[in-house]
Amino acid sequence: MKVWKTASFQESAAKAIRDAHGLPHPVAAVLAARPWASAEETAQFLSPSLSSLGDPFLLPAMEPAVDRIWKALREKQPVVVYGDYDVDGVTSTAMICRVLARLGAEVHPVLPHRVDDGYGMSMEPVTRCMDEYRPGLIVTVDCGTGSREAVEYAAAQGVDVVVTDHHEASGEVAPALALVNPKLGDDPRSKLLAGVGVAYKLCHALVKKGREAGESSALDIDLREYLDLVALGTVCDIVPLLYDNRVLVRAGLERLARTGNAGLKALLEVAGTKPPYTAYALGFQLGPRLNAAGRLGTAMHALNLLMTGDAAEAARLAGDLDRTNRERRDIETEIFSLASAQLDESFDGKKDYALVAAGEGWNQGVVGIVASRLVRKYNRPAVVIAVGEDGVGKGSCRSIPGFNMVENLQACAALLTRWGGHAMAAGLELPASRIGEFREQFNRIASVALRHADLRPSITIDAWLEPGEFGAALYEGQKKLEPFGMDNPAPLWGLRGLAPAGTPRTVGSGHLKFSLDVNEAAVPAIFFGWGDRPLPDGPLDVAFQMKLNSFRGTDNLEMDVKAVRPSKQGE
Repeated sequence: MKVWKTASFQESAAKAIRDAHGLPHPVAAVLAARPWASAEETAQFLSPSLSSLGDPFLLPAMEPAVDRIWKALREKQPVVVYGDYDVDGVTSTAMICRVLARLGAEVHPVLPHRVDDGYGMSMEPVTRCMDEYRPGLIVTVDCGTGSREAVEYAAAQGVDVVVTDHHEASGEVAPALALVNPKLGDDPRSKLLAGVGVAYKLCHALVKKGREAGESSALDIDLREYLDLVALGTVCDIVPLLYDNRVLVRAGLERLARTGNAGLKALLEVAGTKPPYTAYALGFQLGPRLNAAGRLGTAMHALNLLMTGDAAEAARLAGDLDRTNRERRDIETEIFSLASAQLDESFDGKKDYALVAAGEGWNQGVVGIVASRLVRKYNRPAVVIAVGEDGVGKGSCRSIPGFNMVENLQACAALLTRWGGHAMAAGLELPASRIGEFREQFNRIASVALRHADLRPSITIDAWLEPGEFGAALYEGQKKLEPFGMDNPAPLWGLRGLAPAGTPRTVGSGHLKFSLDVNEAAVPAIFFGWGDRPLPDGPLDVAFQMKLNSFRGTDNLEMDVKAVRPSKQGE
């Protein structure tokens, strides 16, 4: 049973937001409860504009990075773009390669293999690309901050490295010619950028510098053409959709509706995604299909899709990715069942503050998704480790609010050979023989960090509605908060004392479809995962998200129910 909570806000602040921006009062209440919502920031939030993006040269080391890339362009030096195998890395690589090619570069993309090479700029793929392409410059995207060995090797061969990245430094940083990472700077807003956001800033700076220098190749580039890629990578990397990220994603979704990218068009088609496009479509329909390539094989298939200009090739590649994604889902389901069974045997909610599951032969490419599902199931930080035949465990970590994954992995450094990532998601590597020690130590550390946290599953109602407030005006006001994502979730509304209308029925793979009487109208509702269980007797309190269901040319507001309980109208 979930604990029901209600977001707190100042009524005076909600009224001020309502009056200043003409919003329905419940929508204003949602904004008033957000910790970042000062009057100025609320105005910028409601009217995100590309003109408000910060100067790219405010990022650390941007000036020497741009100067070195322009030197390579003018001297016709081959450039390797070294990316990553997830959606953030693949979209970053595609965009940088396209822009550099239009600026006149001989450019070669390189992506590591998730299993063979691991995360980051590692020695083997760097050695291979230097032997094959003989670059004068390597530019990394979405990786490289901690890749000391590979950067030092490249430098010893006379090859400069420009690193663009957004990951936390978990030790000494790489001695690159330029390290463009907002996490190393002083601007708190730019620290939220995904890897593709940093890459877009680099492109902006390159074009800006080129135009100032009179470079003809820079004059015809309109970077708005690439905002669809930026939006896709940003949403899929689950970074906060605030400030520059919100601007980039909002503009990118608008761009996606008229995208000229053949690969994205084919991916939209195979995913069955229809306009108007949302962050949900990017994160749950397009993203998983692109990620599937790197999870079960090589991410180059996803990159080739985003780089091709041929519609027939794009359709073929998109179809391949769709099939790979279905295979990924099957593998993920099997490993989730094994991990859950492993944890269920010993889980004690009073003693287990963090979860570690491990298995031999588990597919390394899907353990991150399994970790996310375990977090949702247990409401605990989770680490899922795939143990290889070489006796090495490679794991993915997912966290909960209040527990910084990278900082707490740092406290386990003596047991780990590699680790890195973000506060909410990270990766690690360790000898399989030390997994037991790591499990015990990680749980001890988590018990200190989360000792006073309420770890019971809970929901937080953003605002309780009066029945008359449910309707088109509220939905239109809610749309002004889009795109939804990390730190800007879709509002969770509450209604008290509702009576079911009609007979509930089970649909799909275990979902309950029913209607609720709201202001003397039967409002359709769906409760995913509730199956054929009966609803509680009597009037209900309902926690839901409001969505528009378009079916056969008719639009209807629908409740996406997240929780129900017997009504407590007096509370």
